[in-house]
Amino acid sequence: MKITLANVQWNKAKADALAFFQLEDKKWIREMQSHYGKSKPLFRASDALLESGDMLGKKDEIFTLYPTRSEAQAKRIFLVGIGKKDKITIEQIRRSAARAARKAEQTKSKSMALYVPEVKGKNGAEITAAIVEGIELGLYKYDKFFKKEEPRVPLQSLTILYQPGHENIWGSSVADVKQAIAETQTLCEAVNFARDMENEPSNNKYPAILGDWAKQAGEEAGLKVTVMGPAELEKNKMVGTLNVNKGSVKEPRFIVLEYNGGKKNEAPVVLVGKGITFDTGGISIKPAAGMGDMKSDMSGAATVIATLKAAANLKLPVNLVGLVASAENMPSGSAMRPGDIISYPNGVSAEVDNTDAEGRLVLADALIWAERYKPKSVIDLATLTGACVVALGHATTGMMGNDIAMMSQLRKSGDTTYERVCELPIYEEYEELIKSDVADIKNTGGRWAGAITAALFLKRFTSYPWVHLDIAGTARSETAGDYIPKGGTGVGVRLLIDMLRSDGAMN
Repeated sequence: MKITLANVQWNKAKADALAFFQLEDKKWIREMQSHYGKSKPLFRASDALLESGDMLGKKDEIFTLYPTRSEAQAKRIFLVGIGKKDKITIEQIRRSAARAARKAEQTKSKSMALYVPEVKGKNGAEITAAIVEGIELGLYKYDKFFKKEEPRVPLQSLTILYQPGHENIWGSSVADVKQAIAETQTLCEAVNFARDMENEPSNNKYPAILGDWAKQAGEEAGLKVTVMGPAELEKNKMVGTLNVNKGSVKEPRFIVLEYNGGKKNEAPVVLVGKGITFDTGGISIKPAAGMGDMKSDMSGAATVIATLKAAANLKLPVNLVGLVASAENMPSGSAMRPGDIISYPNGVSAEVDNTDAEGRLVLADALIWAERYKPKSVIDLATLTGACVVALGHATTGMMGNDIAMMSQLRKSGDTTYERVCELPIYEEYEELIKSDVADIKNTGGRWAGAITAALFLKRFTSYPWVHLDIAGTARSETAGDYIPKGGTGVGVRLLIDMLRSDGAMN
């Protein structure tokens, strides 16, 4: 989408639609109506809405007015509620902007203009970034396979308006706002890339394809990308990935992405993603209902690939490594069985108690591999456990680990991006649940504390500062939100980029 800044009055803005953000405050709305001109029909229409009680500026409201050509250049005006002034947040701006953009598309508007609203404690660059996020993410659609009987009319351009004669927008220079727009568009493109990967059906997506996507991202962003096939996995004793993939006719892959934007000898942050391109559960097969959603069991991998791409395109001053262990978990005569024992090169043996607990088996390979980078911190992301969804639902990512400083920063970044995280305990008492009678550990801990025992399994393969993010509940959405689509959400990209931008992660 083309986004520009223009210092023109609203009635002279050339756009198919014009959006006004409105506070939940009748007095304020009255003052804003003076922009329309009290003698004009546009004011009377707005006043009628206000008097009827239908328009109060509540955060879920949106109304359309149709000005005459003499009143405004825009064909339609959206009055978009954002709630009470003292309760307006950046998140509310994201959501309201997304609703305005979707309204524009519904009315086949190809262009929209709007003013940046005031948010207490935030400058114009921050507020504009939220607007762009809401619009770019809110307009996402995975419609690749629909028959195009009636072509979609996308919103093609957005104009950010500011008053003539003003040299800044809520404390930010025009140059700062332009930079915020460009960076936010880069970030949103990465999020939507992750969503595309998550939503792609598994007949078009298997480990080799995931490797191709990583190579494509590397070519576009200037990353070093290495994709290992079965022979290299055998050579490097990546036994978890090889065993999980035994039932599939597709070949496994191990993917390494490297970005060096920091100092030459600075320890990198390593991101690890679970890349199960389809998960039937293997021999411990899942129920049929909802199994189709397992095409997104590689969401952790999608987040890692997209985050590396975004970091490179944004030229963040960090060193970053992405690791993806990718397999397809299928039942067959050659598949991994319950009761099998896998011996990892770090000396830990694992009993396969349930083949549907496969994600932790492939992640173990990547966590062992991560040690060679002498990392500053390792963060793994995985759609790992249904237990995490039971505990936290679809609104919050489960977080566990031993890197207290990184977890604190991720919590702050979660609050900023609204990709929130909640820490769960990994007390030693829970380790009893994954003790095996025939190996060092087993890959399930029974009915209780499933998200925690999965994290404790992973912990056995770490020797460095480490954080585990269980995105089982947040990687897919069962319903569409304002800027979160139904299906793959691309969760984690915005969270990680905000973390990487922070002083705490870079120092």
